[in-house]
Amino acid sequence: MPDTSRVVFVVDDEVVIAHTLAVILNQAGFKASAFDHPDKAIAASVDLTPDLLISDVVMPGMTGVELAIHFRRTQPKCKVLLFSGQAATVDLLKKAREQGYDFDLLSKPVHPADLLVKLRS
Repeated sequence: MPDTSRVVFVVDDEVVIAHTLAVILNQAGFKASAFDHPDKAIAASVDLTPDLLISDVVMPGMTGVELAIHFRRTQPKCKVLLFSGQAATVDLLKKAREQGYDFDLLSKPVHPADLLVKLRS
């Protein structure tokens, strides 16, 4: 049964990835919005509170880890799922853990079926 009440923000500086994941999630019954920059997701969260943030880790300007920490601080009920295909992610996640933040990570490329299983678990 679709869960149309779950608001999901998908953030990736690669526009095609962000929009494709949002389409997949919307077809699966979520209310997903795509953003190509963390600042856009932060601005949108003023009017619409996400239940889940899915973000790439390595992005220009603000990392997905920094974005995740922002959402944990401002919207503590928002769950976070990060994904990345870059080795630099390990250091960013380690630094976040040292600050008391622990986030789930999926490796890119993310298969839609794997993402949906993760979201429904």
